[in-house]
Amino acid sequence: MVKYYSKIAQVPYLTEEEKERLLKVENRFAFRANDYYLRLIRWDDPTDPIRRIIIPTLDELEEWGKLDASNEKRYTVQQGLEHKYPDTALFLTSQVCGSYCRFCFRKRLFIKGSSEVTLKIKDRINYIRLHPEITNVLLSGGDPLILSTRKLVELVSALSEIEHLRFIRIGTKAPAFNPFRITDDPELEKVVSIPKKSGKGMYIVTQFNHPRELTDEAKEAVRKLLSWGAILLNQTPLLRGINDDPDTLRELFVSLVKIGISPYYIFQNRPVLGNRHFSVPIPDGIRIIREAKRGISGLAGRIIYAMSHTTGKIEIVGCDEKQIYLKYHRAANPENHYRVLTVPRKDDALWFDDLV
Repeated sequence: MVKYYSKIAQVPYLTEEEKERLLKVENRFAFRANDYYLRLIRWDDPTDPIRRIIIPTLDELEEWGKLDASNEKRYTVQQGLEHKYPDTALFLTSQVCGSYCRFCFRKRLFIKGSSEVTLKIKDRINYIRLHPEITNVLLSGGDPLILSTRKLVELVSALSEIEHLRFIRIGTKAPAFNPFRITDDPELEKVVSIPKKSGKGMYIVTQFNHPRELTDEAKEAVRKLLSWGAILLNQTPLLRGINDDPDTLRELFVSLVKIGISPYYIFQNRPVLGNRHFSVPIPDGIRIIREAKRGISGLAGRIIYAMSHTTGKIEIVGCDEKQIYLKYHRAANPENHYRVLTVPRKDDALWFDDLV
């Protein structure tokens, strides 16, 4: 059983001076980690990528970005339910994660006083039932696997009874942050099997950001999910100092495919408050991902590089010396669906709004 830390002062590997300095960050953005994940850090390396994922830095105090950078509030139809694309409902299940990534695009949920998430499900289930255009639901948060198995079973059971739903997705970083949540709970199989018995697909979207997160324990959690019949995909942001290197990304892609996870999305880091130091300019991202995919199989290299913008999910197709080429992969406005955009190249552009 893992031990959790909710205060930076509790982390045994940091010096007292470090704890005192980082308290300024903790007072602004919540901290949470556990002893399993902290043991993955090479503490003698101040630039260690796992450390960068989970341990705050003073860079987070830079005044840049917005808490709701993709304006999710605009598409919120009920407390904890977003309906941005006609066929998809986003269901926020929890405002807690196994640990808090420092680059989290929903860090606003973890700030004291946030009320975006509710544990009540009845009204949201009714909304989905009354909207037959919704064919899939993404359970997100926070992390759905923070919920008790009983509550998860209740939720997926209710969703599985809705005839027009074709599949359910669960977005989780539990296999990376706390694989024991999966390997030590055989009852969790019900969360996968109930939708499948109703003829619906069950997808688990993991978030492995770096190859070193693929420990033996994490691989065992993945094997367990696969044995239960889940289909596994992975998504990650492109993150400076963590995975903005072709060799690192290539190793991640190949390692994921080897254990049965399909690389799915690489996201441009959203311009969220406190996250600028993780951002990689778009032309650099294009180059890094292109080089990472060189020489690997189509299975390992079939990711989509995209931005989750207010207006939709915009695929970053490529660039030349003068232009950057984009395409709407999903669009809130149906008229933009698969619309291709050609914009002038800006080498320092970090987001769609920097290009248009």
